[in-house]
Amino acid sequence: MHVDRYERAWMRLSAAALAVFLVAIVVAAFAWGIQLPGVYARIDPNTLYDAGSPFADPTVRELAPGKYEAYVRAQIWQFTPREIRIPAGSSITFYVTSQDVQHGFNVAGTNINMMVLPGQISTLTATFDEPGTYNFICHEYCGQLHQTMYGQIIVEEAAGEEVAQSGE
Repeated sequence: MHVDRYERAWMRLSAAALAVFLVAIVVAAFAWGIQLPGVYARIDPNTLYDAGSPFADPTVRELAPGKYEAYVRAQIWQFTPREIRIPAGSSITFYVTSQDVQHGFNVAGTNINMMVLPGQISTLTATFDEPGTYNFICHEYCGQLHQTMYGQIIVEEAAGEEVAQSGE
C-alpha cells in the first residue's frame, strides 16, 4: 500500500506530539507532584453536623510543624470556615464537601480547583511559599447569592522570617 510522503510526515508528527504529551503528563504527575483532585471518601450529607464528623466544626488543624489540614464545608452561599490562616512554606491538605448542591472550590492564583459534590469529600494538597492573601471562591453557580461564596487563605510570614527581617 502506498502512503504519500506528506501523509507519512503528518502521521509521524502526530505520533511525536502524542509521545511529547504523554511524557509531559508523566513528568507533571511524578516530578512536579501535580495531581488531579479526587474523591477522598464518601459521606452522607445528613451527617455533616453529627458529633465526630470533622465537618461538624470545620477548621484548620496543625498535624506537624509546617503540615496542616483544613476541613471546609460548602453550603448554600457560604464556606465554613471563611478564613484559613497558615504560615508561609506550609503544606495544607484541603478536605472539602458540600451539604446541599454542587459547588466549586477555586483558589485564585494557584492550581487549586475542585468540584465539590454532596456525598463525597474532595481533597487536594498544596504548599503556600509566599506570604499573602489568597482568595477562594465557588466557581459553580449554586443559586441567587452565589456571589457571596468566597473566603481567604491568609499565608503569614513564618516566625523565623519575621525575626530575620526585623534584625536587618
